[in-house]
Amino acid sequence: AATGGGGCAPVGGGSVPVLFCFSVFARPSSVPHGAGYELLIQKFLSLYGDQIDMHRKFVVQLFAEEWSQYIDLPKGFLVNERCKVRLVPLQIQITTLGNLTPSSTVFFCCDMQERFRPAIKYFGDIISVGQRLLQGARLLGIPVIVTEQYPKGLGSTVQEIDLTGAKLVLPKTKFSMVLPEVEAALAEIPGVRSIVLFGVETHVCIQQTALELIGRGLEVHIVADATSSRSMMDRMFALERLARTGIIVTTSEAILLQLVADKEHPKFKEIQNLIKASAPESGLLSKV
Repeated sequence: AATGGGGCAPVGGGSVPVLFCFSVFARPSSVPHGAGYELLIQKFLSLYGDQIDMHRKFVVQLFAEEWSQYIDLPKGFLVNERCKVRLVPLQIQITTLGNLTPSSTVFFCCDMQERFRPAIKYFGDIISVGQRLLQGARLLGIPVIVTEQYPKGLGSTVQEIDLTGAKLVLPKTKFSMVLPEVEAALAEIPGVRSIVLFGVETHVCIQQTALELIGRGLEVHIVADATSSRSMMDRMFALERLARTGIIVTTSEAILLQLVADKEHPKFKEIQNLIKASAPESGLLSKV
């Protein structure tokens, strides 16, 4: 970001000139006199929103003449004179632990639709596993968000999958599931940290959804035995790519048992029965 700065009296109309810096960019603008952190963030997003990938992982800094460098925005800071601020994305690498708890988890079921049945490899198996995951979500009180890609042409979610109690069932044309309605629903769920993601196709809608979610600071678990594509090569390389970005590639049994965590959990027996009723090995996991 640029250096330098200074102060002067507010300009007319009750606004204050501010230089907004992000990455290599610096754009002069203004904010109302007395604007605080939230208004500065709104202005940053209006100027640079299409370039900011990690909305939940950044810090706002103020150029301080006293130190001749940027400092973290002081608590309770209000704009009352010309200033320069910058948005700094945090790129700190942290180990992804992958812990799951029902209270901080949401299930995403992606495009498990009728027209995909003849085209997707092992589609019958991923339907069976997807249904088991949704049953588990109902038992554990976990919200479920479902999308359908262009249902007018590709049909609705297959009948074998029971969507009873789903928080949202949305049509879409965008490949990613991260629609405005989905973001609004996530914002209404307090403390959501982890997304369990499954469906089709691995290298298109699943991949794009996962990348958008981690860009928003959420932890993503892709269920390998409930996720497939038309091509096993596409599926394999997508899962490898996603695992390298820190997304957790796992299995339905691992997910369900991690969520109950203890044999003494009141729903353990019911979850155990779901697992015991699992489909026979299909060979899908050998394609990871």
